[in-house]
Amino acid sequence: MWRWLSLAIFAAILIWVPTQLKPYGIFLLSNWVLFCVVATGLNLTIGYAGQISLAQAGFLGIGAYTSAILMTKFGIDFWATLPAAAGMSFLLGVIVGYPALRVQHHYLAFVTLGFNILVYLVFRNEDWLTGGMFGIFDIPRPSLFGYSTSDPLDFYYVCLAFFVVMVGAAWWLVRSPWGRAFAALRDNPVRAASLGVDIRAYTLLAFAIGSMFAGIAGAFYASLLEFIDPYAFAIENSLSFLLMVISGGSATIIGPLIGAGLVLLLPEWLRFAKDYYLMIYALFVMVLMAFCPSGVVGIWYRSAAYIRHKRMNAAAGEPLP
Repeated sequence: MWRWLSLAIFAAILIWVPTQLKPYGIFLLSNWVLFCVVATGLNLTIGYAGQISLAQAGFLGIGAYTSAILMTKFGIDFWATLPAAAGMSFLLGVIVGYPALRVQHHYLAFVTLGFNILVYLVFRNEDWLTGGMFGIFDIPRPSLFGYSTSDPLDFYYVCLAFFVVMVGAAWWLVRSPWGRAFAALRDNPVRAASLGVDIRAYTLLAFAIGSMFAGIAGAFYASLLEFIDPYAFAIENSLSFLLMVISGGSATIIGPLIGAGLVLLLPEWLRFAKDYYLMIYALFVMVLMAFCPSGVVGIWYRSAAYIRHKRMNAAAGEPLP
């Protein structure tokens, strides 16, 4: 019951709080819900399947550019571009996943990093298609049942609905046979293969699904900004998405949501420190990773375990350690 009550309170906050914010605050919240989806997709690849990827920003860009090009150059409706953004990201995710069949760990990280750099260079240099460093302007926001979502609050609710659908899909996936196969692949590939798990297929599927999450979010991201350029999809942002997963807590559903809030919103809250805010932010991340590598969710689990242990000892009448 407490879990459902917490979800209801969280949903009420996400619905009510934006009505009290200025446009920039609404923009930050919209950005947060989209980055939550991107980080959730990366968490499926890293946290559940155990495959390292430093290309998530590239897949976000693939979805964003696919949607933006189809809308601005061909006049295709936003909702019709979503399958194209998802399909393109899924297909390229399968291609990037092939090296994972041969290399692992930091070698795989370098492969995906190289892919992200390649994607960035294509966005920057292919002016005829992507606009180069000038990017793509006047990206429209979608209409829903004939109702325009050009107002920031209206588009935020569209992004929020998308967030609920995608996080719900991730929750279902990790509890499905696919999710259990991902976990087996992460924990012990040799044992998983001996139990009949198709290592090849599930490795490619982990990359493809995680990439697809980022690609679909990219379509919404392009409409949120109404302008995209290559810089938004550089390797620095892939590292930020990795930090979201690690700092929040990998292999959990809520971890990437918390991590996205830390990485995206914490620098904004530290603006009062002026020139020192980035130093404070970096110090916070360093301390968190040094003392709790399992992330913020790990702190919660440790605290809950300590409280349970304390209650059990008190109930048994034993002295506390």
